Amino acid sequence: MGIVYDSISQTFHLQGKSSSYIMQLINSKYIAHVHWGRRVRGSNPGGLLVRRRRCSFSPSTDPDDLTLSLDTLPQEFPGYGASDFRVPAYQVQMEDGTTVSELVYESHRIYAGKSPLTGMPSTYVEDENEAESLDIVLADSVIGLKVILTYTVFRDLDVITRSVQFLNVGNRSMKLLRALSFGIDMPSSDFDMLHLSGTWARERHIERRPLVTGGSVIESRRGSSSHSLNPFVALLSKQADEDHSEVYGFSLVYSGSFVAQAEVDPYGTTRVVMGINSFDFSWLLEPGQTFQTPEAVLVYSAEGLGGMSRTYHKLYRTRLCRGHFRDRHRPILINNWEATYFNFNADKIEELARVGKELGLELLVLDDGWFGKRDNDKSSLGDWFVDRNKLPQGMPDLVNRVNQQGLEFGLWFEPEMVSPDSDLYRAHPDWCLHVPGRRRTEARQQLVLDYSRQDVRDYIVKVITDILASSPITYVKWDMNRNMTEIGSAQLPPERQRETSHRYILGLYEVMERITSAFPNVLFESCSGGGGRFDPGMLYYMPQTWTSDNTDAVERLKIQYGTSLVYPISSMGAHVSAVPNHQVHRTTPLDMRGHVAMSGNFGYELDLTAFGEADKEAVKGQVVLYKQLRHLIQFGEFYRLFSPFEQTTAAWMFVSEDKKEALVAFFQVLSEPNAPLRKMRLKGLAPESNYLLYDAGNQDECVEIFGGDELMHVGLHLPIWKGDFRSHLYRLIMEE
Repeated sequence: MGIVYDSISQTFHLQGKSSSYIMQLINSKYIAHVHWGRRVRGSNPGGLLVRRRRCSFSPSTDPDDLTLSLDTLPQEFPGYGASDFRVPAYQVQMEDGTTVSELVYESHRIYAGKSPLTGMPSTYVEDENEAESLDIVLADSVIGLKVILTYTVFRDLDVITRSVQFLNVGNRSMKLLRALSFGIDMPSSDFDMLHLSGTWARERHIERRPLVTGGSVIESRRGSSSHSLNPFVALLSKQADEDHSEVYGFSLVYSGSFVAQAEVDPYGTTRVVMGINSFDFSWLLEPGQTFQTPEAVLVYSAEGLGGMSRTYHKLYRTRLCRGHFRDRHRPILINNWEATYFNFNADKIEELARVGKELGLELLVLDDGWFGKRDNDKSSLGDWFVDRNKLPQGMPDLVNRVNQQGLEFGLWFEPEMVSPDSDLYRAHPDWCLHVPGRRRTEARQQLVLDYSRQDVRDYIVKVITDILASSPITYVKWDMNRNMTEIGSAQLPPERQRETSHRYILGLYEVMERITSAFPNVLFESCSGGGGRFDPGMLYYMPQTWTSDNTDAVERLKIQYGTSLVYPISSMGAHVSAVPNHQVHRTTPLDMRGHVAMSGNFGYELDLTAFGEADKEAVKGQVVLYKQLRHLIQFGEFYRLFSPFEQTTAAWMFVSEDKKEALVAFFQVLSEPNAPLRKMRLKGLAPESNYLLYDAGNQDECVEIFGGDELMHVGLHLPIWKGDFRSHLYRLIMEE
C-alpha cells in the first residue's frame, strides 16, 4: 500500500488493497491519467500511456510534439479555453471578462494519513497508517491561480478520495464559474452508467443505461442533493452484475446542488467529472483567498456492484460517520407521527410510551406539532418553544413521564425552515432566502431560512440548544421539507449572490457541527421529507437517515435495495406502519412489514394503543428477534440476492465479519400459479464450514445443516407459497 513517485518516468502510483491508480507528468507540465483498476506491480508505468497525432480539429498544444493535444490527452483536472473542447472540471473568469486558464505542474507532496477539509465533511482516518495522501500543486502563472489536487488512498480498501483547493496568489480578483471536485479520463467508453433516481416517496430507484457519444448528466439544481437524483454514479463494464466484473463508483460528500457527468468523446474515451453544480453558481476569489471543493469518493471493484457497495458501506460506516453511535446498536423506537399526526397531548404520548415499553421498545420520538401554535403544517416553524396547550407542564415534564415508563425520549425539529405565520418571521422577514421585489414561493406553507447568515445560524443553535439542554433528550430527528427558490441573501453584495446556495450548505454544516458537538450522546437522524437529502455529507454529522416517508413494505423493498448500493444498513431508518398504508393504501401482513423494517434501523410508526393482543404478541416477537440480530443487521456485511427491480421477489442477507453467523431475508411480492421450483444461492459464507439453518423466528430447533459451499453454489430451496406479500427470515450459525 502507498503512493510511489518515480522521478525517471514522472509517474505517481497509488496502491490500494487490490487496485492501482497511476498518473504521469507529460513534458513535466500536464497531469495525465494512465490507469485505474486492478492492482499492477508498476514495472513500467511510464510505458502504459500511448499518444498519437490527431487532425487539426484537436489542435496540438506543443508545436514540437504533435502527439500532445489537451483535447485528446487523458487528464486529471481539465480546464477550459486552452485547446480542450471536452467538459471541464473548472472554469475561472478574470476581471477583464476572459475565461482562459491553463494549469501546469509545479510541485507535489506525499504524506502519511489524511487531512480534514476545513468547514466541510469528509472521510477520515484514526491512525495515519490507514492511508497515504498526495497533494499535486498546479499553477496558472498568467492569472495568479494555484490549484491543489488532493488524493488519498486507503490501505485496506480500494478507495481513492479526491478534492481540490483553489488559491488566488495574484493581485487581482477572479471568479470561479465552475469548481468541481475531480475529473478523470477513462480509456474506454464501453460502459453502462448506473445512478439512483426517484421523487418523494419513491427514492433511489436503480437506473442503468449504456453510455453514448456526448454527455450523460445527472444533477440537482434544488439547493439540496434531492429525492430526484442522488450524488452518486457508477460506470459498469458491460458484463458487470452484482458479483462479477469491473465497476467504478463515484460518490460526492456534499448535501447541496451537484452535477455528475460522463462524456464520451469522438475517440471513445470517457471523461467523468463531479462536484458542486455550476448552474447558478459563481465564487468571487479575491487576492489571498481560497476555495475548497467537496470531497469525492472513488471506489473500484472487480467483484461487481456488490463489491463496490461493501467498500462504500465499510468506509462510510467507520470513516465517515462519527460519534458515540457510530459503532453502537441503534435503539428500537416508536414515532408518534402516523399514530397521531398533530393531534396529541401529554397523556396520549405517555400512553404510547407505556405500551411501547410493554412491547419491548426502547425510545419514543415526538414528531411534528409540539411547538408554537402548530396544529397543522401552516404555522410556527421557527418558533421553537413548547406549545403549552398540548404540553401544559412543558417539555421536562413530558420527557420525565416517558422516562418513567422506561423509554428514552426523542424529538423532531425542522430547523432550516420558517413559517410566514410565525413570530420569527414577523420579527425577521429578511431572514429567509429571497430576492427583493420577487414573490416568496411557499412550499408546505414554509420558507427557507438563510443559513448563509451568521445571525440566523446563531439563533438556530441557541433555540435548539435550549431545548436539548432542558431535558434528557437522547435522539433528534432533523427534517427539511422543501427545496430552495428565490435564492438570494439580504447580507451578500451583488457580486456574491450566486454564492448563496453553497454558503447555505457551509452554514448548515457549521450549525450541525456546533449542535452535534455540544450533545455528543444524542443520536441524530437526518430527514428531508424522507430521503430527500440522503447523502454522505449528512452522514458525517448524523449517522442515520430516515430512508423514505413511504413506509409501505412493498415499496420499501426497492427503496432500501437501491439505497444499499452506496449507503450502509446502519444509516437506514425503517419503520413498521399501519395498514392500509398511508402513502399507497396497500395492506400487507405484519410479518412482512416487520421483516422489511428489520432490514434497517428498526422502529414503529403507528398507534400501538390500538393493537389487539395477537398483534401485540407478534410485535413482541419482532422486537425480541431484532434485539438478537441487530448487531449483525446494522454492522454485518450486506449481500443483495434477488432484485425487486427485476422480479416479483426480493432477497438479501447479512453476514458477520468472521462469517460465523448470517441472516437471510426473502420476500415474495406476488404469488405465481403452478410455480417452478426455485433455489436461492447465498453469498459471503465460508465455503469450507458447515452452517446450522434455523427459522429466525424459532431459533431453538435446527432445521438442517448445510455446507457453506452448498449454500453458495447450489442454494436453498425457496418456499412455495400461495398468496401475495409473504416473507421469511433464515438464520445461519457456523457449526463448531
